[in-house]
Amino acid sequence: METGPGRHPVVAAEGWKLTVHFVGAGPGAADLLTLRAVTMLRRADVCLYPGTYIDEHVLSHCREDAVLVDTRDLDLDRIVGRLVEAHEAGRDVVRLCSGDPSIYSALAEQTSRLDEHGVPWDVTPGVPAYAAAAALLGRELTVPTLAQSVVLTRTRARSSVMPESESLAAFAATRATLVLHLAVTRVRELARELTGEYGPGCPVAVVANASQPSELVLTGTLADIADQVEAHGLRQAAVILVGPALDADLRRGRESYLYDPRRPRKGSAGRD
Repeated sequence: METGPGRHPVVAAEGWKLTVHFVGAGPGAADLLTLRAVTMLRRADVCLYPGTYIDEHVLSHCREDAVLVDTRDLDLDRIVGRLVEAHEAGRDVVRLCSGDPSIYSALAEQTSRLDEHGVPWDVTPGVPAYAAAAALLGRELTVPTLAQSVVLTRTRARSSVMPESESLAAFAATRATLVLHLAVTRVRELARELTGEYGPGCPVAVVANASQPSELVLTGTLADIADQVEAHGLRQAAVILVGPALDADLRRGRESYLYDPRRPRKGSAGRD
């Protein structure tokens, strides 16, 4: 049966579609997967997962007889090859992505190759790492009249080139809440770059392995956060949050217009 984008995928005996499922595994805790994600893992014959970020607790949702493939040492073509091979063998396959597939998951590269092979696929969202980090901090990243935008970005180290229009300086000029992925090894350089716009006393949080037993939360300012990161030897699986929205004192008294008791409710005359 022919499959691919715009075509009906193969249907298994129980009505389960033989499709490559890209599934967000969340920040790492086995109980922070969605119900849909757990259902897919329980049904999958094959599960590909990034072993750097996903441990046996998340994989415990898989069947005992499922084939588990750690992709940490596989290149893109080999990963896609395993996905295509499983599909052509009539085996349902889950491709786990750490966090949420919409952010830094190489979803575009993998799905474009699956399209070329005529292999159907779908996507299940997951709890993103930055949301888990904000939860640990007990912080809302948007605060009325202080910060109403959140910028999710990264920096360039051993990775693809950033677009010229997406410089860190340009984002910093907005004074929005910044969430930096894949950047913890350059935290000292980043702190210097951001200080000009945010000031040395701007609050910063670095959260590593959020929701996992090894989770670590470091809080400080642009002036001292690099010392803390380097003292703990953080190298990966961490997000950096920067902005005045993290400051408890600055947040005080800034309340949403939506819940203002002076705001006319629906059905009112709309007059003071």
